[in-house]
Amino acid sequence: MSHYIASLRDIEFCLFDLLEREKVLGTSIYSDIDRDTAMGMLEEMKRLCENDLAESFVEGDRVGTDFNKATGDVIVPASFKKSYDSYVKGEWWRLDAPVELGGMKVPPSIRWAIAEMVLGSNPAVHIYASGYAFAQVAYVLGTPEQKEIAKLMVDKHWGATMQLTEPDAGSDVGAGRTKAVQQGDGTWHITGTKRYITSGDADLYENIVHFTLARREGGGPGTKGLSLFLIPKFMFDFKTGKLGKRNGVYVTSVEQKMGLNVSATCEVNLGEKEPAVGYLLGDVHQGIAQMFKIIEFARMMVGTKAIATLSAGYQQALLYSKQRIQGGDMKVMNDKASPRVSIIHHPDVRRSLMVQKSYSEGMRALVLYTASIQDGIELATQAGDSERAEDLEKLNDLLLPVVKGYGSEKSWTLLGTESLQTFGGAGFTQDWPLEQYVRDAKIDTLYEGTTAIQGLDFFFRKIVKDGGRTIGLLGKEIQKFAESGGTHPAEKAALFTALGNLNGIIGVLVTRAIESQEDSKKIYNVGLHTSRCLMAVGEIITAWLLLRQADIAAEKLVAGSKDSEFYTGKIAAAKFFVANFLPQIASDRAIIEASDGSLMDVPEGAF
Repeated sequence: MSHYIASLRDIEFCLFDLLEREKVLGTSIYSDIDRDTAMGMLEEMKRLCENDLAESFVEGDRVGTDFNKATGDVIVPASFKKSYDSYVKGEWWRLDAPVELGGMKVPPSIRWAIAEMVLGSNPAVHIYASGYAFAQVAYVLGTPEQKEIAKLMVDKHWGATMQLTEPDAGSDVGAGRTKAVQQGDGTWHITGTKRYITSGDADLYENIVHFTLARREGGGPGTKGLSLFLIPKFMFDFKTGKLGKRNGVYVTSVEQKMGLNVSATCEVNLGEKEPAVGYLLGDVHQGIAQMFKIIEFARMMVGTKAIATLSAGYQQALLYSKQRIQGGDMKVMNDKASPRVSIIHHPDVRRSLMVQKSYSEGMRALVLYTASIQDGIELATQAGDSERAEDLEKLNDLLLPVVKGYGSEKSWTLLGTESLQTFGGAGFTQDWPLEQYVRDAKIDTLYEGTTAIQGLDFFFRKIVKDGGRTIGLLGKEIQKFAESGGTHPAEKAALFTALGNLNGIIGVLVTRAIESQEDSKKIYNVGLHTSRCLMAVGEIITAWLLLRQADIAAEKLVAGSKDSEFYTGKIAAAKFFVANFLPQIASDRAIIEASDGSLMDVPEGAF
């Protein structure tokens, strides 16, 4: 039996009941796809994920990769290669490739709904298949010659990597020392070492193009001096794609990791054995701005992966709780002769399941809501409505650290404290997939910027730098809903109260940030709490989306729908989340308001 159970009914509800995506399908740039087509794609991906992709999930973890240090080549298990091939042969790569190169134009909301199932069933498949999304970047930003590289990446199904991190420059990307020297023929020779490079090599494709940040000769310090280069593993003919000599980019080691073992995380050396020849992307020195096109996609992917894994963990826990017979019903627990019951009858197990359900469904809505904003950006851009496109871009920018930071942190924590816990001691064994889910999901809080970095980015760039405009507009939309009355008035009142506490949190932190211009030490008392602020925003948005779903479910339930239990579950999840998690925002506010920043005065030796 497959480890993976796709939550397609909930995905459909989010897309078409909550977000009303049928209003954009079949129109404008999405004219080739209607609701029936979208559902057909989702149903086919469900089948593929629950079978072909999930089939190699366990072996990929147990076997991992085989690294040939002499050649710098990485070999993946045959079973994983079979899963990956089923994804490529099913032509799912068309969802990420440029339309001009054979890609299919689908709304991001549909694309990320499909991605959730891939990432939940076998995340490394999606990660290794990132070459098509990288080709999109090369095609959009590249010179006419580099557009040919993008075409070859798609036609030849080449892989790609994102190379930022260096051994002495982790999150501080601007400290990178990889060097680029221009040659007479217009190419560049790159020298340096990159570390923690995801999918740095694999025998899944004949060639890999490394998107590499390097400091050009004469480039200034910090991120402004960085440029982005395309460095192929093998040189090639630009017209035919025929491979030539080996380029000077070699994997020198593969990290031994806690999880996600079939995804090769590599240390890569550039220019040590022979020149590493690269092409300056777009012939412009705008490396960070260009790389952020990839980073934003990667952060959305990481958050979606985390939330997809929590959903998979919840589905496994739910199934187990209905099958595992242990103990008597609590109300007759003193009667030793009473029938034994499945553990879903025990109050704390039921509490745990509702925690998992409410978060996994609420954060799925968060991902797809964010993706629907991306739909809007594309449509507004196509219509020439630059003002609306800019507003939606800012909202998307605001939401991405929430998807990535909040989504990954909550998913990792709940997978261990609730999903695995449901199994008791059995969850700690490899008889069930939960222990692998926990190991695989931990990386999501770490790469593409740790949770703390997401919190800093969220507060300083997405709130302070923006003058609070975008979060203010989102807050007004949530407040309007909270004041709408009608169904679930008590829960909406609780949302209104929590929103007020969140505004208090943001107000205190902004005040301290302003005061730090006169007293620089006060900035510490902002940095101590930006992650807490990010989590509070995530809770508010999740509660808002859950309550919107509950209102829809209540309307459909009254109408006597055949899906009465599904809708009843929607209402129960929203009420549970509001009652159990929104009150904590008041505590967060009190903690932040009372903080004096004295933690920063504790001497290092006292830790």
